[in-house]
Amino acid sequence: MTEQQRHILAALLATALISVGFYLQGILVLALCMLFVLPLLIRNAYFICVWFIFFSYFRLHEAIPVLMAFKIPQLLALASLAGLAWQLWMMRGQLAWHRVHTLLCVFSFWVFVSCLMATNKGLAFGSFNSTYIKILLMVFAISWLPTHLNQLRLFPAGLLICGVLIAAIALHNKANGIGLVEGTRVTIGRSFGSMLGDPNDLALVLQFPVSFALAYCFSGSKFRRMLTIACLITLVLGVLATQSRGGLLGIAAGVFTMTLLRSKNLVIPGIMGVCSLAVLVLAAGISDRSSGGAAESGVDESAMGRIYAWVAAFRMAVSNPFTGVGLNNFYVNYYFYSPHWDGKNHAVHSTWFQILGETGFFGLALFLLLIVGAFMSSYQLLRRLRGHDLQPFAEGLWLGLISFCVGGTFLTQGFTWPIYILIGLLIALNRLTQGESHVNGTIEKEPLP
Repeated sequence: MTEQQRHILAALLATALISVGFYLQGILVLALCMLFVLPLLIRNAYFICVWFIFFSYFRLHEAIPVLMAFKIPQLLALASLAGLAWQLWMMRGQLAWHRVHTLLCVFSFWVFVSCLMATNKGLAFGSFNSTYIKILLMVFAISWLPTHLNQLRLFPAGLLICGVLIAAIALHNKANGIGLVEGTRVTIGRSFGSMLGDPNDLALVLQFPVSFALAYCFSGSKFRRMLTIACLITLVLGVLATQSRGGLLGIAAGVFTMTLLRSKNLVIPGIMGVCSLAVLVLAAGISDRSSGGAAESGVDESAMGRIYAWVAAFRMAVSNPFTGVGLNNFYVNYYFYSPHWDGKNHAVHSTWFQILGETGFFGLALFLLLIVGAFMSSYQLLRRLRGHDLQPFAEGLWLGLISFCVGGTFLTQGFTWPIYILIGLLIALNRLTQGESHVNGTIEKEPLP
């Protein structure tokens, strides 16, 4: 018997033993078998973490319903936590703490306090335990797990692939009239309650990869630039299909900022930003919407709905200035604080007013400090990596922050993935490039403070 045949025989016997053991003892044997996979999981913990983020952010298992039965996000979450726990133990003396970590922890602590003081504690802690705590853990995972820059270089490619996949599904639904809202606005998975079943949330999801596509359109080989432009066009078409005004503003802000970074002139970026917004509005067919379209004169119903929701959020903060009404409690408290009642509760449709209403004035101040800290770190990275091959990555993070702030004015993003992924990537990139200054392709060591 040859060596190859002996290996095949050993593999077959091991498989047979595992099958018999699983039949007799079930999940216990399966758990023991996972011990053999543990070294592989630890070695690739960063990539597992990234794919958990992609599945959670893009809701890939909901966009492709056949994947829902495999419970992929849960499996990836367990593997990510195992890898993070091992990294914390093995590198506990080498982990770098960033000032944005501190700001994030302080804000998260106040979110927890708002849950303790929430009007509906069940809803607040349900959202905190099921969603927010995962996002918080993943910020530390994505900021600590990468050990070299090549790992970060692969992130934009995965982000664009997932974004293009979601945009393609959205365009397919639009062409076939599947899950349309108000007759014209595209959604994904609306029939079974997917997060992508809301056009505004779908536009929010596509905004993040648009920022990186804009940044990478101006770098790399000609083939890579052309491929990135094709991805950008697909993503923008996906946002247009949602007819979300917040999404269009986010893209226009990204175009303005990217042009400003390249031209160093305010006139040309301003013209580009205004023109791109006008073209996007016309292409999206906003006037055809049944709410917020041309058929409504004056301040349209959609705009008035936002104003009523923002007034309600302000009243919630005035009534509870320190902690607000609690995490995920805006919707159920809308009736008690809104100046206008049309028979149903409404979402807040603004990140800033969501934070204000659900965590109070103090929570909003802490959140703004977190955003300012992220912008300061991003600006330092832009200066440090000028002329380096990771300059587009730093620009993508900067554009992502700008799009978040602009689009977030009209989209509810306070306790969802985008800003927290950006923070994790900012800290990771800052850590791995610390002490290096890249100017015109040369590397210079920065002087020690």
